[in-house]
Amino acid sequence: MQFYKDGFRGGNPDIKQAAPNRRNRGTNEPLPEKVDVLIAGTGPAGLCLAAQLSQFPEIDTMIIERMPSNIIKGKADGINTRTMEMFQAFGFADKVKRETYWVNQTAFWMPDPKNPDHIKRVGRVQDVADDSSEMPHILINQARLHELFIEVMKNSPSRLEPDYGWEVESLTIDPTTDDHPVTVTLKDATGINWWATRTVRANYVVGCDGAHSKVRKSIGGELHGDAAHQAWGVMDILANTDFPDVRQKCLISSAKEGNVLLLPREGGYIFRMYVELDKLNVGEKAAQRKLTQDDMIAAANRIIKPYSIDVKEVVWWSIYDIGHSITDRFDDVPEGVDRNPRVFTAGDACHTHSPKAGQGMNVSMQDTFNLGWKLVHVLRGRADASLLRSYSKERLTEAKRLVETDHKWSRIMSAPTTQAEREGAEEPRIIRQFKENLEFTGGTAVKYDTSYLFAASAHQTLATGEEIGRRFHSAPVVRVSDAKQMQLGHVAEADARWRIYAFAGKADSSNAGSAIHKLADWLETSAKSPVVRHTRKGEDVDAVIDFRAVFQQTFDQLAYEQMPSLLKPKTGKLGLQDHEKVFCVDHKGVGDIFDMRGINRDKGCMIVVRPDQYVAHVLPLDGYDELAAFFAGVLK
Repeated sequence: MQFYKDGFRGGNPDIKQAAPNRRNRGTNEPLPEKVDVLIAGTGPAGLCLAAQLSQFPEIDTMIIERMPSNIIKGKADGINTRTMEMFQAFGFADKVKRETYWVNQTAFWMPDPKNPDHIKRVGRVQDVADDSSEMPHILINQARLHELFIEVMKNSPSRLEPDYGWEVESLTIDPTTDDHPVTVTLKDATGINWWATRTVRANYVVGCDGAHSKVRKSIGGELHGDAAHQAWGVMDILANTDFPDVRQKCLISSAKEGNVLLLPREGGYIFRMYVELDKLNVGEKAAQRKLTQDDMIAAANRIIKPYSIDVKEVVWWSIYDIGHSITDRFDDVPEGVDRNPRVFTAGDACHTHSPKAGQGMNVSMQDTFNLGWKLVHVLRGRADASLLRSYSKERLTEAKRLVETDHKWSRIMSAPTTQAEREGAEEPRIIRQFKENLEFTGGTAVKYDTSYLFAASAHQTLATGEEIGRRFHSAPVVRVSDAKQMQLGHVAEADARWRIYAFAGKADSSNAGSAIHKLADWLETSAKSPVVRHTRKGEDVDAVIDFRAVFQQTFDQLAYEQMPSLLKPKTGKLGLQDHEKVFCVDHKGVGDIFDMRGINRDKGCMIVVRPDQYVAHVLPLDGYDELAAFFAGVLK
């Protein structure tokens, strides 16, 4: 973590210097008349976007929520490894790791063939595959996650906070102007102001307002999908039990009474149970059965025989029916119309699914992590507004994969076991499918299609483990200036900057004349360089593109004083030298990044990474023209 860049400031380094001319906030303060971005909904999707935009005080952002305050319990709880990598960029991954439950193993329980009314453990599977990520799969109260994003917002230069008690009533788009063309009518949701309405004009609106989204309906979006006609209950409980795996994630199938998904939670005592309840008739909703928490507890005790649960406190509970649905598009531009979008939807507003694959909250945040840097680029004039067309295209493809996989998983979870599975003659389908899904459930299976944002590179063989279209897969390195062991991917922050990681060839070193030196000098001085072309006068040299290098020698074999100036830039108001851009292989046996990620040792390579941590291009160290052409296609 770097601070004091613009001078010494004592206290908590997470609290950024406040920007001037911020909006006054308070119960009696008026709402703004115009904003750059209006976000509807303070769920994970909305807050993830707001936390990104809050770092840019020149972008006027407003986030509204119909509830009077943040939630305190319930809702989603699973955070996959890919989302944890994203949390690292926001600066609170370590806090999350300290507070949460880590899912290390998943246990599977099925009917005992000798006594089918009782269950027995039939297997365990490691929940996160080795070297799939440096991050754990964790479980956390969604309300706490909200707090962490809100803290980032409050500590940002813009001191952004949600406007609670307001909801979107309607919106209209004026296609004849670029001056705040979206007019949003907000309605007081508290009742205090007698359902008063206010009008706010925005350049862009993002609907993160859930499955019944007013934003989606205002742009003609509909959710299409199907229902599994199955009622489930979910409860967070404090309880005693003789079930031996209560502190492990468990998938439990009984012979006749249905299924349970058990998830231990943070704090050592609380755990969550998803409990299969009644089959539903076509067109029937779970709410019509008027099932209660007592029905859930009774069903859970029937399913886990010969074990039992003695519930001391029900913290939160809900009854729901499984459904899978998705919209045709995630923005306001109809099929066949050629214009740039102004309104977007994210999360449950454009795709819904069952909770049991643990993907909903994760995919929702990845939606807005994808959209956030694009809005920053466009609103700061770094890219043409056409960049925003890529959001719906990229995320719709991933949402379809999510719904398809989740649909299959839900059916398998609810399907009765076979005789062969119960007798151990064949591996249960649920275990087979769980293993097949590990990359998907970790969030690391995402692969974006080739586009002007993802090059169809002829040089992928230079870095076989950093595939274009997939997220940049971190690995251990040592920082040369201070010999600190760390993860290379952890240098990336949620700051809308591109990264170029230059991996030195075997013959390269810190000496002048090496390929790294030549590349760094070209990037810093050539008129064709993307650093020169896309960085504005007066900005830090790394304001748009952050250049880093990784050498094959250990730190003590490199001469830091001989490194090129672009790897030791002077930035900030005081022009202080940055000592954190040069890395080398780990010398203590944790792992060699060149071997782990298939980096060509003889030639080295460049890896271009988007602001949302996805690999956009792989190039040789002398691929200057291709590098320049790629950035020219994206940035102004």
